[in-house]
Amino acid sequence: MTTQLIIKGAKENNLKNINVTIPRDKMVVLTGLSGSGKSSLAFDTIYAEGQRRYVESLSSYARQFLGQMEKPNVESIEGLSPAISIDQKTTSKNPRSTVGTVTEIYDYMRLMFARIGIPHCPICGRVIESQSIDQIVDSIMELPEGTKVMILAPVIRERKGSYEKIMERIVREGFTRARIDGEVHNLTEEKVVLEKTHKHTIEIVVDRIIIKEGVESRLTEACELAIHQGEGLVMANDRTYSTKLACPEHGIGIEEMEPRMFSFNSPFGACPACNGLGFLQRIDPDLIIEDKELSIIGGALSNVFASMEVEGYYRQTIEALAKEHNTSLSIPYKDLPAVFVKELLYGTGDRTINFLYKSRTRGTQSMLKHPFEGVIKNLERRYRETTSDYIKDKMQKYMSITPCETCGGKRLKPEVLAVTVGGLNISQMADMPVGEAIKYLTQRKLTQKEELIAAQILKEIYERLNFLVNVGLDYLTLSRAAGSLSGGESQRIRLATQIGSSLVGVLYILDEPSIGLHQKDNSKLLATLRELTDLGNTLLIVEHDEETMYAADHLIDIGPGAGIHGGELVAQGTVEDIKNCEASITGQFLSGKRRVEVPEQRRTGTGETMRILGASENNLQHIDVDIPLGKFVCVTGVSGSGKSTLINEILYKSLAAKINRAKTKAGEHQDITGIEYIDKVIDIDQSPIGRTPRSNPATYTGMFGAIRDLFASLPESKIRGYEKGRFSFNVKGGRCEACNGDGIIKIEMHFLPDVYVPCEVCKGKRYNRETLEVKYKGKNIYQVLDMNVSEAVEFFKHLPSISRQLNTLEEVGLGYIKLGQPSTQLSGGEAQRVKLATELSKRSTGKTLYILDEPTTGLHFADVDKLLQVLDKLTDAGNTVVVIEHNLDVIKRADHIIDLGPDGGNRGGQIIATGTPEEVALVENSYTGEYLRKVLK
Repeated sequence: MTTQLIIKGAKENNLKNINVTIPRDKMVVLTGLSGSGKSSLAFDTIYAEGQRRYVESLSSYARQFLGQMEKPNVESIEGLSPAISIDQKTTSKNPRSTVGTVTEIYDYMRLMFARIGIPHCPICGRVIESQSIDQIVDSIMELPEGTKVMILAPVIRERKGSYEKIMERIVREGFTRARIDGEVHNLTEEKVVLEKTHKHTIEIVVDRIIIKEGVESRLTEACELAIHQGEGLVMANDRTYSTKLACPEHGIGIEEMEPRMFSFNSPFGACPACNGLGFLQRIDPDLIIEDKELSIIGGALSNVFASMEVEGYYRQTIEALAKEHNTSLSIPYKDLPAVFVKELLYGTGDRTINFLYKSRTRGTQSMLKHPFEGVIKNLERRYRETTSDYIKDKMQKYMSITPCETCGGKRLKPEVLAVTVGGLNISQMADMPVGEAIKYLTQRKLTQKEELIAAQILKEIYERLNFLVNVGLDYLTLSRAAGSLSGGESQRIRLATQIGSSLVGVLYILDEPSIGLHQKDNSKLLATLRELTDLGNTLLIVEHDEETMYAADHLIDIGPGAGIHGGELVAQGTVEDIKNCEASITGQFLSGKRRVEVPEQRRTGTGETMRILGASENNLQHIDVDIPLGKFVCVTGVSGSGKSTLINEILYKSLAAKINRAKTKAGEHQDITGIEYIDKVIDIDQSPIGRTPRSNPATYTGMFGAIRDLFASLPESKIRGYEKGRFSFNVKGGRCEACNGDGIIKIEMHFLPDVYVPCEVCKGKRYNRETLEVKYKGKNIYQVLDMNVSEAVEFFKHLPSISRQLNTLEEVGLGYIKLGQPSTQLSGGEAQRVKLATELSKRSTGKTLYILDEPTTGLHFADVDKLLQVLDKLTDAGNTVVVIEHNLDVIKRADHIIDLGPDGGNRGGQIIATGTPEEVALVENSYTGEYLRKVLK
């Protein structure tokens, strides 16, 4: 078997016909400037060819569904193993998907609880045990004389089948009554029509007995018959008796314990109120009130009612309600009586309101007498009933997520939550951070029988939990929604899952696995990656992290620049080989010839401070945090310490609601002071700049409007009568109508991912032939959109209205991206920098608060240096820049650091250190300080 992976003539994207030899069964790091061609080589060439060969190996029948995969632009690849890509795409956004379900740990937990769980009564808490028929009869005979007893034998419980045949059999065997979905039917007198669904429950009524002297033997006989027919139930005085598991006092019984009973995705276990989601989406009163200082007729409810005309029906109804409460609609909302506000929002129930209604259309008057539905009840009803997506989207702005009141956010039925292992139910165990769950299971006290039954299950749970610890995710809980994970976290979860699969001979391709990871946890991740190679696999890691480079067996440096200036093999070999290569920018930073410099002095700021008081959302420990204004502030700490919760969930959402009037609800905190010192808050996050391929850097930054104006002003356009709209691919006229200006055609594959193919008419150029005939400096509108930023800077250098945005895109290290590059093809870090460039091109007020979450994602050392110059420019203008970051090159440049910890999850959420980098470096128990001491020397 070959010991090398040999790539010849790679020309995908900006790769310049390069030949690369990669050693197999080693940890190989692929590095270089952002946009140099690393991903083009790793994902678009090597992984794409691996996938294509896999599909080609399938039968012709399977291939007809998968379609023909295009061969990447490469002459040949030898020694290619089956390839698995572990990228930063977040896991499922489905609210039913959790860390536990994604890693399959929760499946093993369900099996464990089904096999060794101890059931309790959810009311009294006593351990539930099965009862014999004699015990049941003795209990029932103690009930008062005259008590009606019904004995039932289950025939069908929520499973598929032909119900008509079952009903015929019941009647044929002499049973005349049955309880169907909770209601008793006389089968000889009425015809029962059942829908074709698997959700019916049918129980035959073996007998109905009234307790009196002498019925004990008949009761025993009927119970024995019920048990014989199907392990039946006995019901008396709203209590249930069963030979299965049931509470002798409250009669609450549960079915035989099975794994599906502990699943919140199954009707057998899911809380019926929230269907296993654990939360409900409801209208939030804080979001429908425009301003509590306003009166109702002054606009306090203008969010939901465009007007409150005197003649309007709703206005007259609310005035009548106010009159009943001796209040007025003209006083500030905050001063209204609480009882009136409650009925205003949630209605009067059955209580009616009487008032004289004056019709503004007919001019008539009539006495009305009816209950008031309530503003919130009205909105929720309209949301349920409407089929309009526009109305639903509008109403969702006034909704917030609230825990389900029935299950308390636990997702499961009460009787399921009453089953315990080692004193905890399955929800409590899933709510524990991974690190604590390992400790708990290690110290558990099980009987010898339980240990014997659960040994293999516990082994699987331990292994998977330890894999998560090894990739730095010990702070996560198994109940954490998968959709709330960052790209780095979801990538490391998939990495942990792959280790558990124990595959051999695989080529793993990873995209910056160190993202979102504190230096403290990086060594654990590297040990995990080494474990994969030790098993006999090859790792190809696209990475900018210095520690990962030093841990690699082999380095490949692509460059020397980005975009058209990249795509070449600059150097490869050991770290020392890269250091000694003069042409390698990576080598210059690794050797110390180039570095991100520590500033000679820190900014003093404006002197004002913004203070967050009593922050207690998620794991924050009711902390007070000072943010000095006019400074470059870094929020640091280990993964899961509470950084994003503090800045994104509390600070940004609170300021966005108060300053930008956004409909956001901030995380739990008491107050934020010092807001008067800023006039704008901008969150530059890593969410896409658009949801469709129609959005691109040119449209997002606004320069496309100026480019279309330019083309519309050309003599050729004026002769033809072409206006600005002609050069838009979003409207009819100039675009290609075959693909509606998309340039691609989507082919729906139903149960497979959709396939996109270039439009056969315009060949992917998005415009029709006539539009493409208009040219500026020899280039048509498509060719302009196909330029990268660096090319466009030179092309439009004499047009300030366009060059300003282009220059800022290049400043933030995006010179390699194309103007018309679809937003769906941009990484989170690239999208974030497009947003940053857009803000930079605007005129600053000098009182803006900018918030960035890990802006160095996907950035090379040299690009980080560029980014810091941009952030310095924003801060020097008097603005405040708050950055959540792990990158030490950024942290050491900060004017002020807020370090959270000491660890992640419930062991975090405290302030460990604040001050300049030099001051934080002196704090002994700060992990960030420990690593800062090394870089500040």
